[in-house]
Amino acid sequence: QGLLVESGGGSVQPGESLRLSCKAPTTITSVFNPSTMGWYRQAPGKERDLVATITGRGNTHYADSVKGRFTISRDNSRKTVYLQMNALASEDTAVYYCNRKLDGRDFWGQGTQVTVSS
Repeated sequence: QGLLVESGGGSVQPGESLRLSCKAPTTITSVFNPSTMGWYRQAPGKERDLVATITGRGNTHYADSVKGRFTISRDNSRKTVYLQMNALASEDTAVYYCNRKLDGRDFWGQGTQVTVSS
């Protein structure tokens, strides 16, 4: 029910792009659709911070640090949420985690590493 599988991380140079995907293969559609999905990230030695969220109705929210560069979207038919990351910078280096929230419950993915370095 709570399994989240992330993919799409990797190593890129500054200015390049990546797209992260998070699929909820064991979540039934009637539960996934109203869930708020989000991406968080945790850099070494730092706390896990919000990157972006998208509600079941498609309302989005972004951290100030990624506004204008990152775009969160969802495809309910695929039970998948995406994070398009453009103009990546070294400070975006972190482990990125997918999150699903519904009715006060939180589920997390295992994380995917994003490294931005020249």
